[in-house]
Amino acid sequence: MKKQKRVGLEGSFAVAEAVRMANADVISAYPITPQTHIVERLSEMVADRELDAEFICVESEHSAMSACVGASAAGARVFTCSAGQGLELMHEVLYIPSSMRLPVVAVVANRALSAPLSVWCDHSDAMAVRDIGWIQMFAENNQQAFDLTLCAYRVAEDREVLFPAMVHIDGFYLSHVIEDLVLPDEEEVAGFLPDYEHPFALDPAKPVSMGCYAPPFIYPETKKAQVVAFEGTRPKILEVWKEFGEVFGRDYAPVEEYKMEGARVALLTMGSCSETAMLAVDELRAEGGDGAEATTGLVRLRLWRPFPFKEFREAVKDLEVLVVLDRAVSFGMGGPVCSEVRSALYGCEEAERPKIVSFIAGLGGRDIRVEEFKFMIRQALKEKAEEKAEEKAEEKAEEKAERGEEIEAEMIGVRE
Repeated sequence: MKKQKRVGLEGSFAVAEAVRMANADVISAYPITPQTHIVERLSEMVADRELDAEFICVESEHSAMSACVGASAAGARVFTCSAGQGLELMHEVLYIPSSMRLPVVAVVANRALSAPLSVWCDHSDAMAVRDIGWIQMFAENNQQAFDLTLCAYRVAEDREVLFPAMVHIDGFYLSHVIEDLVLPDEEEVAGFLPDYEHPFALDPAKPVSMGCYAPPFIYPETKKAQVVAFEGTRPKILEVWKEFGEVFGRDYAPVEEYKMEGARVALLTMGSCSETAMLAVDELRAEGGDGAEATTGLVRLRLWRPFPFKEFREAVKDLEVLVVLDRAVSFGMGGPVCSEVRSALYGCEEAERPKIVSFIAGLGGRDIRVEEFKFMIRQALKEKAEEKAEEKAEEKAEEKAERGEEIEAEMIGVRE
């Protein structure tokens, strides 16, 4: 590992620097808060010839993704980014690169969806695109925003993968905050991320049609093939993260744990609030004495799609209580991450299924403080204790009823 340079960068500039080091060929994007700084910086890089790329100024996010589809199909390494309502305008086209196996890379500066209008962070835009067939990762800080953007290219462009990849960074919390991070040597980045060559790039000499009309007798087969291929990306994602750690000294995993050894209760988070949750875990352990609070841990979902079932189940199998934090609402259902967590545990042995407690917080950019995380843990433990008390009361009632039946049977025997 060569010498690395420590610098202070806001999250948007960190992403732009990763795209520059990745030597992207085509950048197509439309400005929207809080994503705009990423493409502003990239446009400056292109204009100043720091990056040899085509920068396409489009009239909407829909056009931005359409341009990425065409450029990627022609064999270019492409990049785009968006947020909130812009991502929703892009939504229609997002399904196309995943279905056509085009390794587009996008960064989303997560933002709340209207109405009311909000430019601040939550994960409602991320939850709206969870089923589009893109590999999706969540960053907690600016270092991870940089690292995961490089990893996204390395994974997406692998010939055994060829799926688009999306990196989620929390709007404003990361996109507009300056943090120190380590920038690697550009030669090392070039070694980790070689020049891209799509094995099935469009060729004017051999014209083909892509994404054509598919009647019912073939459409299900194409979707099945896509599902199987997408599920098969997991080993390659793990392989790339392992290689990244060996080269640059920073390790990533689908599910990452904090103070989970011996934990009986844990928080589950995604994104920048995970670092606040770490502080809450530290304080609860320090204050908890001999109680359950002293056994608090933290589980962070790094890989959102494909969902890391195996790693998640392994991480939570010894817990009594798991508190799931959502920064979005699934109307009529509750927390979307919580519902997925419950689904992931369905079918596990009862002993390996902790009590799941759902909390929704941080909507529209509302801060989630350390004290609020501590409240979530304490409330969840209170519910668990009440549940145990109810179970004991029910057991005693059953025992009393059974004993009453035995006495009645004995009395009937005496009368006879």
